[in-house]
Order: sequence, then C-alpha cells, then structure tokens
Amino acid sequence: MNDMNNSQPFFKFIRQLREENGLPLRKVAAELDLDPSTLSKIERGERTANLKVVDQLSHVFGIDQNRMRLIFLSDKIAHELWSEQNSNEILHVVEQKITYLRGQKK
Repeated sequence: MNDMNNSQPFFKFIRQLREENGLPLRKVAAELDLDPSTLSKIERGERTANLKVVDQLSHVFGIDQNRMRLIFLSDKIAHELWSEQNSNEILHVVEQKITYLRGQKK
C-alpha cells in the first residue's frame, strides 16, 4: 500500500485500500457486517463511518488502529472546520482544552 497523502479524504483512502488489496466490496462489507450498499456509500463519501467500522477496517486491512483512527478523525475535524476563517486558532484552542480535560482525569 502506498503511504497516504494526508490531504486525501478518508473515504478515498478506504477505497484505495480495498482496491490495492484486490478485495471486492461485498467481501469487505461482509467482514464488517455491513450491507454492501452502505460500504459503497462510505467509499463515495455519501455516508460517514463510525469508530466501530473504522476499527474493523484497520483489522481487515492490517493497519494499525491508531493510524486508521488518525486518518478518520482528522478528516472528520477538517470537514467540520474547512469553511471557518479561524480554523488554525480553533485547533489551537482545542489542543488546550484536550490538555485541560486530560489533566482533570488524573
């Protein structure tokens, strides 16, 4: 598998993985316990996967679960913020909030 272009959307990454592994959509969908039409919609960006599906995909394709989550969640956040003028500032504040929340859990 080629290294992922970080600007590539998650749905394209999933399709690329499936095609590079020579797996038919129906077989991957069966592994995920999904209807093939649902997986097809995820691969076209018409439907969003959830973390359970993302974790299952990491297993199916033999990719580290943390890497798969990184790709998925960064895509999800980018989609939410792409139209915001101050997206970099928002991300900086998010980092601060995450640090704060992790400190509260100790």
